[in-house]
Amino acid sequence: MSIVVDPSAPVGGAGLGPLVVDRSAWGRLRVSGTDRVRFLQGLTTVNVEQLADGAHGWGAILNPKGRVLSVIDVARIGEAFIIACEPVLAESTRALLEKYAVMDDVAFEPITGPAHQVWEDLASVWVAPIIEGEHSAAIAETDHPAELMRIRAGFLRYGADVDDGNFPFETPLATFLDYQKGCYVGQEPVFRVHAQGNSAKVLRGLTIEGGAVIEPGAAVKHPAKDNAGTITSVVVDGTSIRALAYLHRTAWTAGDTVEVAGRPGVIAELPW
Repeated sequence: MSIVVDPSAPVGGAGLGPLVVDRSAWGRLRVSGTDRVRFLQGLTTVNVEQLADGAHGWGAILNPKGRVLSVIDVARIGEAFIIACEPVLAESTRALLEKYAVMDDVAFEPITGPAHQVWEDLASVWVAPIIEGEHSAAIAETDHPAELMRIRAGFLRYGADVDDGNFPFETPLATFLDYQKGCYVGQEPVFRVHAQGNSAKVLRGLTIEGGAVIEPGAAVKHPAKDNAGTITSVVVDGTSIRALAYLHRTAWTAGDTVEVAGRPGVIAELPW
């Protein structure tokens, strides 16, 4: 997704946050029932058994091969859990939950109405809870300031930065994987790659010289590998481009210089 810079937007990273991001359109489900903990523990990467009341955690629902079918936030609220996901994932995520809830005592209740997140800074983007209710300062997630913070934090957009061809450990979801957790769908391939330490690619940030927009899908060239990776998301940031890109293991070192569309760029770990 390409975002054209707003002249009033922060330049060069100055003034990032705080932002209030509207989440009213996100899919939200209240999961209740006597089997709710066991059910979600065995289906998601989130260690729901360890969530305290009021706490939340990001994770994924995987297919048996360990690929990401949905990116979700799971919050424990009293005797239920609230699952939230991007609008594009709402129907498929509910379908997945219902598919696996064959013999379990669980119920799924859609939640509608206003909701938002407060991003204080880049470090808070992946930890800010989704809060029910309106906020007068809320902006759309596609507005330039929100898109700039999203990309610089490595906050995933399904269909752009992650899909059913990706493993969670290739993305910032790696931070939230609990390798002490018990079995869940897709666990075996995830644990195997972790044990071997040989992920083929990983999502990184790129700062590319020049403000002309670069389209997602653009190739990344590295001195060690011509076809080093692919751009997934871009946003104009003053006189440069901030981008997310999957880079090959031989070309993902932070600080290395790459080339995108004939322009130099520098690799960074997320967030940056």
